[in-house]
Amino acid sequence: MSNKQHTIEGIGLAVLATLVWSGNFIVARAINQDIPPFMLALLRWGTASIIMLPIGWAAFRQDWTAIKKAWPVVTFAAFTGISLFNTFIYVAGHFSSAISLALIGTTSSPVFSFILARIFLKERIPAWRMLGLLICISGILLLLSRGSWEVLLHFRFTQGDWWILAAALSFALYNIATRKKPANISPKAYLFSTFWIGTVILLPFALLEVGMGATVNWSWSLAGIVLYLGAGASVISFLCWNIAIARLGAARTAIFGNLIPVFSSIEAVLILHEKITWIHILGMTVVIVGLVIANLRATAAIPKR
Repeated sequence: MSNKQHTIEGIGLAVLATLVWSGNFIVARAINQDIPPFMLALLRWGTASIIMLPIGWAAFRQDWTAIKKAWPVVTFAAFTGISLFNTFIYVAGHFSSAISLALIGTTSSPVFSFILARIFLKERIPAWRMLGLLICISGILLLLSRGSWEVLLHFRFTQGDWWILAAALSFALYNIATRKKPANISPKAYLFSTFWIGTVILLPFALLEVGMGATVNWSWSLAGIVLYLGAGASVISFLCWNIAIARLGAARTAIFGNLIPVFSSIEAVLILHEKITWIHILGMTVVIVGLVIANLRATAAIPKR
């Protein structure tokens, strides 16, 4: 496969992952009264781990020696990307709206990823990529401010915002750990390992939550949501995202996280029947333009064959 094909594949997989992930913010807000955050995270990743058994067991056994040697990286990825990231989102869902979760999380995560990739991976940040990132951030700030400088100037972080910032940092750390994954560990074996380790880490916290009086209001819709989170937002999205990181790099892949609020806004209209305004359309357009600029130079620089 040529470099150009690698790039195109990476972009497509990153977009698909963000499309599926975008619904996670709506879920975090919609069912926060039906299930506590650690239990939701445990059920999500427990479901994902079971689904990964027929998909990743053979690869896990084959790569077991490499996984043992790389256990600090694998465990750190499981802790940050599985145990912490979405749990923080579900905690934040008790305090902030779904759109705030998506906006703040996706604005800060690429910034964290760029900084951490530069420090730990020594990845270069070309001027054109930085320009694309800044355009993406400006589009999200436009959405955040609803087109009003006064709203933006008076914006204050809430308790939920701090939780979502912690989630964004956790995901940025996961990106770095995934980039450091040894090449002899396949994506399937890597996901299998991180899913199961992350689930085990979550178990005592979920049990403690229940012991403190938290309850789950079971329904068919809640069961369907858990299945969506376990199969779609976990197995499918993480497989796509990890391959995209291998194709594009940690910092460049993280830029595509800015598509999440774009998709979330569309889903809010279709699912929650919210009204879309010209600010939403303009903000989405700016984000997409930033993504194109951030990736255009790299694609153009690849010689044709």
